[in-house]
Amino acid sequence: MKRILLLPIFLLTSRIVFAQTAPPTDIATIEQNFKKLDVLGSVLYVAAHPDDENTRLLAYLAQEKHYRTGYLSMTRGDGGQNLIGNEQGELLGLIRTQELLAARKIDGAEQFFTRTVDFGFSKGPKETLDFWNEEKALGDVVWVIRKFRPDVIICRFPTTGEGGHGNHTASAILAQEAFTAAADPKRFPEQLKYVQTWQAKRLLWNTFNFGNTNTTAPDQFKINVGVYNPLLGKGYGEMAAESRSNHKTQGFGSARQRGNAYEYFKTILGDAPKDDLMDGVNTSWERVKGGESVGNDVDQIAKNFVPETPYKSVPAMVQLLNKVEKISDTYWKTQKTKELSDLIAACAGLWFESYATEEAIALHDSIEIRSQVLDRYNDKIKVSQIDGLHFEGGKVVPANEVQNFSSRIDADKISQPYWLEKPHSIGSYAIVDERLVGNPENPDLPKISYEFIIEGKPIRFERQLVYKYVDPAKGEIYQPVEIAPPVTANIQGQVYIFNSQQPQTVQIKLKSFKNGATGNIHLNAPAGFKVSPESAAFTNKAKGDEWEQDFTITPSNNQSQTGVLEAQVTFGMDPKVYNYGILSIHYNHIPNITIFPTAQAKLIQLDMKIAGKKIGYINGAGDLVPDALRQVGYEVHQLSENEILNGDLSVYDAIVVGVRAYNVDPRLVIEQPKLMEYVKNGGNMLVQYNNNNGLVTKEIGPYPFKVVNERVTDENAKITIIDPNNSILNYPNKISQSDFDGWVQERGLYFTKDADGQYQKVLQMNDPGEATKDGSLITTQYGKGRFIYTSLAFFRQLPAGVPGAYRLFINMLSKPKANP
Repeated sequence: MKRILLLPIFLLTSRIVFAQTAPPTDIATIEQNFKKLDVLGSVLYVAAHPDDENTRLLAYLAQEKHYRTGYLSMTRGDGGQNLIGNEQGELLGLIRTQELLAARKIDGAEQFFTRTVDFGFSKGPKETLDFWNEEKALGDVVWVIRKFRPDVIICRFPTTGEGGHGNHTASAILAQEAFTAAADPKRFPEQLKYVQTWQAKRLLWNTFNFGNTNTTAPDQFKINVGVYNPLLGKGYGEMAAESRSNHKTQGFGSARQRGNAYEYFKTILGDAPKDDLMDGVNTSWERVKGGESVGNDVDQIAKNFVPETPYKSVPAMVQLLNKVEKISDTYWKTQKTKELSDLIAACAGLWFESYATEEAIALHDSIEIRSQVLDRYNDKIKVSQIDGLHFEGGKVVPANEVQNFSSRIDADKISQPYWLEKPHSIGSYAIVDERLVGNPENPDLPKISYEFIIEGKPIRFERQLVYKYVDPAKGEIYQPVEIAPPVTANIQGQVYIFNSQQPQTVQIKLKSFKNGATGNIHLNAPAGFKVSPESAAFTNKAKGDEWEQDFTITPSNNQSQTGVLEAQVTFGMDPKVYNYGILSIHYNHIPNITIFPTAQAKLIQLDMKIAGKKIGYINGAGDLVPDALRQVGYEVHQLSENEILNGDLSVYDAIVVGVRAYNVDPRLVIEQPKLMEYVKNGGNMLVQYNNNNGLVTKEIGPYPFKVVNERVTDENAKITIIDPNNSILNYPNKISQSDFDGWVQERGLYFTKDADGQYQKVLQMNDPGEATKDGSLITTQYGKGRFIYTSLAFFRQLPAGVPGAYRLFINMLSKPKANP
């Protein structure tokens, strides 16, 4: 998957053709939806991260048992690693959100989130709950339960720690507390303005057999989820593999499994099931007052349904809708009205969608919309409203003739993910409107409302507004509509390092999203830094125009100053200041993602010396280290296999191997002898961390060592220098304890162990309450050269602008010259 970096905008050379926004209307889907219409039951699955969910069980519950099924992921997976690109943190969370939504489209479940942030690996639930703000996180889980109203709640992990990760255990603790709290009107009473209390029937733990941990037992309640669905033409193990394979950033492509497969459950709270997951829960229409006759009608309509003429069922279904709208249970009335309305449209052959004529629209401009309506079977349907268009008495939709309609709506809000609208803490997003919690995406994204008259009854629908175009190679492509600031300003670098009083040029790339844009760009710098010019004007820019503006930044006299540089755009007499950049993420398995982050960069004034100039870089799973090195003045060249095998590597002052390269690049087995030859002849080779699982070779260095699943997750853990005279700590920068201040997320991961005696161990550290670890940084002389392996998380520290991490990394790139 080749990706091209242009400024801070990530682009792919290819895009996926996404499905239409109208729901599927094939006969198998219609018959599945008839079955779902007759089931009034719901199950909520709870875990910590994207990929924690049991997709096979979700698919079985949603598609075989036809329960309303949801997955509540506490986080969006922000703290993990990315195997297909270099996005980290909240950007990775955006990708994994879309991967989860893609997975849910396959297994049939719904997706929910809390506000909590995946801050990286956690060794215990206390740390997790402290970072997450336990009471806020619990309130979010209670909110989702009260809105979703599950009859059964299932945890992926136990409260007793067998799940390993502290986030996993914390998710189970919160689910257990929320099981009771959701039913208590004294807990989170502010929510009761919008939802009612809810008591689920039972809370279960979906026990597991992972690796060496088997928590299943013969006496546990079990379900065979490996059954085959002839309507869908696949079993739930096959469907689960398709769903799980959407987690591409985690490398979770899965083989389809077929045949019997059992899931085991242990009861945590509530009545234990004996014969069925829903024991004691009435999942028929009889659970709601007046529902018995509705259930009878559903059964009769399904019995009389003829696949060749689905439209003949529409009159009876419309009569049924009148009954459903009269039931007193608001929750099930809402759910089943939506299901039945969509089923009526599908059986009637009614298809409709709305498209913006442009992919990006400036805030406060109007969006030109083209809507299309088609009645595939006959001319019995009338359209009475499409958003702002009204047709008195209804306009007949001719049989099988596409009808086109034009309208406009205002672009009244920038399309920024609601959880990224405000700065957030390490462990929790700042949510402006608490009612948004749980939503995977913004619920207020532009939608177009429709009203049709079907069998004399007005029925309302909505469609997401999208941008559709035709690619010559791929055909129709659907992508989200972007509502952008009038002008965006991207600062070219994330971090600017000043290690002298020399000024630096900072380039701003601007883009106009409206015609006639006229205004000024200004840089707001920390006190002591000087900016020239003070501001720069732009005049009458057309929509789509892009241009650059250079500013010169002169540092202050304070050699340890750090601050934030912010780009600000103003327009004439408009008092509003726009401080937005634009960042787009394109991958071929999810829709395009566009956000408008604050246009900022970090300015760091640092006492730092640099030795050497040319760096050869071997790409791994993706990181931003090469950009960080270029910023401080290195020439970084990404090495190809041909250059490694046949080129002159001696021209490089150091060769750096990217994170997890020995996991993702099988050609390193072939290249390794040449790399060791480079070291032996006097080269300097630095290898960054690798996962202990899936190494393409265990012979990473000139002498043996093991990569193990050990880490230090406390970014403030004390560092003990155990080899103070090692050149890594002394040349060209003298490293001290202060260089380990201000690190982010973690110290390091996948440390080394059992290193050969030829290696020198440089640092020692540990998480609270654990034994010390000395495998974060090892080095050895080999021939005339030096080999270094580090598990320290430089791939996080350098993009975050951690000063000491820069000084230490540069030392590792700088091999002292041998004495003559």
